Amino acid sequence: MSDYSALEQAVGHVFSRPALLRQALTHPSLSPQHNQRLEFLGDAVLELCVSEKIYEKHPEMHEGAMTRLRQKLVREEKLAEAARQVRLGGFLRMDRSCELSGGRENPSVLCDAFEAVLAAVYLDGGLDAAREMVLRLIGDCSETGENDAKSALQEYLQGEGRSMPSYVTLGEEGPPHDRVFTAAVLVDGEEIAQGRGTSKKRAEQEAAAAALGLMKRSGV
Repeated sequence: MSDYSALEQAVGHVFSRPALLRQALTHPSLSPQHNQRLEFLGDAVLELCVSEKIYEKHPEMHEGAMTRLRQKLVREEKLAEAARQVRLGGFLRMDRSCELSGGRENPSVLCDAFEAVLAAVYLDGGLDAAREMVLRLIGDCSETGENDAKSALQEYLQGEGRSMPSYVTLGEEGPPHDRVFTAAVLVDGEEIAQGRGTSKKRAEQEAAAAALGLMKRSGV
């Protein structure tokens, strides 16, 4: 597949089914046969690969720290950075309006495309090929974790002897290449705060940060 040979070299996998890669690179603005189903699968594959590597690299790390490190490694900014390493934006297939509005450099678009390509690699080459792509572009997970809003909220609630939070997506708006999501965080079935972001994950992080600040200030 000469059109994508540079990308194949960068991710470490040559496709036997090029149509999978083509679909992974197709933005929803262009065609109904877009990459969102692959992005769904790629999210799960990425979490498995990163979890395995953290488990292997950090035998001394407890569950909470492992969770924080995984969240750090698979956050939108990290995946967009990995996508830029392989110039993924330049390979994306999207309509003209999406391209003109900066779609090729949009972190949410790049994050989704990265996960879609990972899913395509997994379907075409199996889990070993997916692991190799993650190792190349995410790293060997040897760094230590840093806290994030969702983990911080969970730890705060645990310390207060309360149940764990849950998240719901309240809505989404905007064109396919520039979506904005709204999420709410609930504790004991009660909405505590809302957040907005360019992905569901980012909206949940913003909701968690708002909830944590509110609960600490009010002592709720």
